[in-house]
Amino acid sequence: MTGGIGSGKTTVAAIFETLGVPVSYADTEARRLMNEDPELKEAISRHFGVEAYAEGKLNRKWVAGQVFNDPPKLELLNSLVHPATIRDGARWMQEMTGRYPYAIREAAIIFETRAAGQLDFIIGVYAPLSLRLHRILGRDHSTREAVLQRMRNQIDEDIKMRLCDAVIRNDEQEAVIPQVLSLHQRLLTLASPAHP
Repeated sequence: MTGGIGSGKTTVAAIFETLGVPVSYADTEARRLMNEDPELKEAISRHFGVEAYAEGKLNRKWVAGQVFNDPPKLELLNSLVHPATIRDGARWMQEMTGRYPYAIREAAIIFETRAAGQLDFIIGVYAPLSLRLHRILGRDHSTREAVLQRMRNQIDEDIKMRLCDAVIRNDEQEAVIPQVLSLHQRLLTLASPAHP
């Protein structure tokens, strides 16, 4: 499941979770891996210095200060974290196989990181730019320009939605729950052994 920042992916994912579908959240997993994966920790320390960790835990404030307004450093950090997160997500999906009809990996940048190739079906969550901005500004207490900069780091929303196998509109015009229920039934059918 993917969608731009502020599209409401977490809300949609929570509805799937209430239906018994396991969901893995890429941002949460990336934070966990930066604290627990020895290989990733070593790589971050090597490239960003010993200050990147304090008492064995990621010094988020310090690392954020290093990459803020420094695109090459941000790209470097992403080049370390994204592959580890993709590997961990693939391992998690493998664990879910056979235990559940299907599972969902939620990530804003599935296409940007080329993780889409590992997935059988991609759900897009769409909301118009003005609504996304309103949600983020109310939630993150960021400036409009900071939010727009984060959005510029993701591929165009219209292109992203065209790349998806199904799109849930979270635009406050169409009810989300019926869309999720319908898609859930479709995915259960696709996951059934009787389906070719």
